[in-house]
Amino acid sequence: MASITIRNLDDDLKAQLRVVAASHGRSMEEEARVIIRQALSRMSSKGGLGSRIHNRFATSGGADLELPECQNKPRAASFDE
Repeated sequence: MASITIRNLDDDLKAQLRVVAASHGRSMEEEARVIIRQALSRMSSKGGLGSRIHNRFATSGGADLELPECQNKPRAASFDE
């Protein structure tokens, strides 16, 4: 397993971490691991860009658009000029 060192942590933040860890019956290290794990799992569960855009605008009701019929037939690509 990997380990990290966190430098320049504010004394108040460290004290808060100690209190929260104690309230959960965990060490400060374990509490930090839980916090990091939860933060990263929230990020990955949001889905991709398309899903995030959909979720953001899903509550607005969407838009019903009439799309015109395509009149052009597909053609092969031409790379000659």
